[in-house]
Amino acid sequence: MTKPSLPELLHAAVAAVGGLERPGQVTMATAVADAIDGGSHLLVQAGTGTGKSLGYLVPALAHGERVVVATATLALQRQLVERDLPRTVDALHPQLRRRPEFAMLKGRSNYLCLHRLHEGVPQEEEGDGLFDQFEAAAPTSKLGQDLLRMRDWADETETGDRDDLTPGVSDRAWGQVSVSSRECLGASKCAYGAECFAEMARERAKLSDVVVTNHALLAIDAIEGAPVLPQHEVLIVDEAHELVSRVTGVATGELTPGQVNRAVRRAAKLVNEKAADQLQTAAEGFERLMELALPGRLEEIPEDLGYALMALRDAARTVISALGSTRDKSVQDEDAVRKQALAAVESVHGVAERISNGSEYDVVWYERHDRFGASLRVAPLSVSGLLREKLFADRSVVLTSATLKLGGDFNGVGASLGLAPEGTEGEDVPQWKGIDVGSPFDYPKQGILYVARHLATPGREGSRGDMMDELAELVEAAGGRTLGLFSSMRAAQAAAEELRGRLDKPILLQGEDTLGELIKSFAGDPETCLFGTLSLWQGVDVPGASCQLVVMDRIPFPRPDDPLMSARQKAVEENGGNGFMAVAATHAALLMAQGAGRLVRATGDRGVVAVLDPRLANARYGSYLRASLPDFWYTTDRNQVRRSLAAIDAVAKAEGK
Repeated sequence: MTKPSLPELLHAAVAAVGGLERPGQVTMATAVADAIDGGSHLLVQAGTGTGKSLGYLVPALAHGERVVVATATLALQRQLVERDLPRTVDALHPQLRRRPEFAMLKGRSNYLCLHRLHEGVPQEEEGDGLFDQFEAAAPTSKLGQDLLRMRDWADETETGDRDDLTPGVSDRAWGQVSVSSRECLGASKCAYGAECFAEMARERAKLSDVVVTNHALLAIDAIEGAPVLPQHEVLIVDEAHELVSRVTGVATGELTPGQVNRAVRRAAKLVNEKAADQLQTAAEGFERLMELALPGRLEEIPEDLGYALMALRDAARTVISALGSTRDKSVQDEDAVRKQALAAVESVHGVAERISNGSEYDVVWYERHDRFGASLRVAPLSVSGLLREKLFADRSVVLTSATLKLGGDFNGVGASLGLAPEGTEGEDVPQWKGIDVGSPFDYPKQGILYVARHLATPGREGSRGDMMDELAELVEAAGGRTLGLFSSMRAAQAAAEELRGRLDKPILLQGEDTLGELIKSFAGDPETCLFGTLSLWQGVDVPGASCQLVVMDRIPFPRPDDPLMSARQKAVEENGGNGFMAVAATHAALLMAQGAGRLVRATGDRGVVAVLDPRLANARYGSYLRASLPDFWYTTDRNQVRRSLAAIDAVAKAEGK
């Protein structure tokens, strides 16, 4: 029996999932197979509707060795594990003459912990026993009811995965039945180790040909030096435009007074009085400083903060030594208490030491929240070096997304990942090859990019009366059907309030209901509009007549006072580069590309992307940003775009949509 060709395998897989075979899908599958076989790195831009999941799954399954697929969103992880992989495996089984295995793997805190469920949460203080509600005959609080429901669910579930619990529970409730990797006793020491859901998930992953995980776990596995994922020589990163942001999040440390005080409470009864008092004193000194902290970057650590951090670091180190030396390994409950205390104190010690030591490659800043108070944060100036060393050195990596070409090429994304273009000489840097496999959509015929060139340039603050007038007229012409993408929650709220008073159209606002319910309502009523901020720029998939106008209130540059972004911009400038283009414009281009991608989700979709910021037409960087967007028909003619919206609305109504 001859080995089946890649196009034959792809054809069988596409037929199995009920899709349409696209030319770009074949091109992508071939390029992915070549990268895997050659051990090289590949960037693939695959537009919405290309079928990129099968474009990488088919060559991954045909490869025969273990492949890890990392995605950013839960929705895609579920699609892969519940739909695409089962059908694809069934379709390819006869031709591959084997049935590849697959599994999903998440971080430990995503799985129910049987020890914590049955033994309760190790208590920090007398009377702080939320699990006491388990003993009540009929707990009346929502928390108590959720805890009892999770105890029943534990007897039924095969995975213990939080996402399999329906309906879901609050973070507070889930926190009572889950542990972090630092808090875990370890399978060999835990009375429930043989039944542990997290350990079973890891074992399934070790036996699988394809392991589906998320960007955060991938970053933890690569950066923290404690392998979580099984050994693999091929990595596929879907939604790769998110990777740098997710890795930065994992590599960011934070200290808050609340966090430090929890560590003090957890350790107080487990160590000698001298060690406990030392940590308590250090915590009080840190808290006094944080009460006066003002938001902003700390280019140098103030002397008083430096002393406070060194005191925290040294006190935490003393407590860690005491906790380790007095551990009684024969008492399981005591182990759990100590493990939780150790995790809390180690977290404090790690961040305090990192900031105290100081590094030219770290950015340190204060944040202040109305609800949570002040926090001290530290993040890497860049993660390109981390990724180059930890992610790309020992494996072939394929990165794919609908938005990887910014300004018309892959250079910006490649540099942020720590890679160099193929053929670069004189640099000991991993190299990438990039391909754009296109899209099945005819963007110039399906969509219009309208820039409101006549509006005033938006300022940092203040109302924009002319923008509100323009927005109202566009929504009216579209007959509703509008997704409003705003640069801030304040702007979204102001627009919703204004248009609710002007128009007889339902205006939904992010935050007034769950995102899932808002999107469902938006998709279900063509006259409805949905306004919101960041998660809507990337998280809405509403094909059809309900979304025929996508509005961006302004170019989404990062705030000038964003400590991390401004530090990265300054670093580029100090090295002779254009910091604005490398950081601010790249950030805006990525968000705009994602936002514009909300409009055309199917071959029958028609509509307008309206940007109410004249800088997209007038500024020198405007052409770079426009080149990052789908190739819509471009206009600045306000009357033309109103006529087009009215015509699209009329067609939709005539078709009963």
